[in-house]
Amino acid sequence: MRVVVAGGHGKIALLLERLLSDRGHPVVGLIRNPEHADDLRAAGAEPALCDLERASADELADQLAAADADAVVFAAGAGPGSGVPRKDTVDRAAAALLADAAERAGVRRYLLVSSMGVDAPPSADRDDVFAAYLRAKKAAEDDLRGRDLDWTALRPGRLTDDPPTGLVRLARRVERGDVTRADVAAVLLALLDTPATAGQTLELVGGDTPIAQAVGRLGPA
Repeated sequence: MRVVVAGGHGKIALLLERLLSDRGHPVVGLIRNPEHADDLRAAGAEPALCDLERASADELADQLAAADADAVVFAAGAGPGSGVPRKDTVDRAAAALLADAAERAGVRRYLLVSSMGVDAPPSADRDDVFAAYLRAKKAAEDDLRGRDLDWTALRPGRLTDDPPTGLVRLARRVERGDVTRADVAAVLLALLDTPATAGQTLELVGGDTPIAQAVGRLGPA
């Protein structure tokens, strides 16, 4: 399985790239800043330059085709310190751009890293950054549901940098909680290995169920 990860220098992305590489899966990470290339190589990924706020769908589709991708993962985000406009241009529009490119390149499997809380985002008259982030993630999910792709949307709880536990709660609805970024990456890997999770929106927090078992319990959408 060849995987392209958008937002390849993010914390979850780097962890996922390492897991994929350790499994022997070729992985390409899309980055905007060439100075991040060595970090991707250290994680076992091939860096590829792509500004998701400027690239066209055709340009990105060409990159997916060049990578001979079997699956794509959208793990990009505007990041801390970004304002309201970039929550839309990255967390929504870039996710849709990747979906456009996947359709054009014939890449059916698409994983979206979303967020818990998007089902009840703050009203549009609130312009604070977190509210804009939730609205953008919800719009990205809604966009995917209308596409002929084998998509899965993963909604982690509050992210931490603690060591991986390998134990989670994963279902269509779970109570709010924390989850380590390392466990999110491990769940993404398991989802890539489980095509039956296509068409599902899943919430994820730390728990007491081994990841392979939690993913294996999921039936078809």
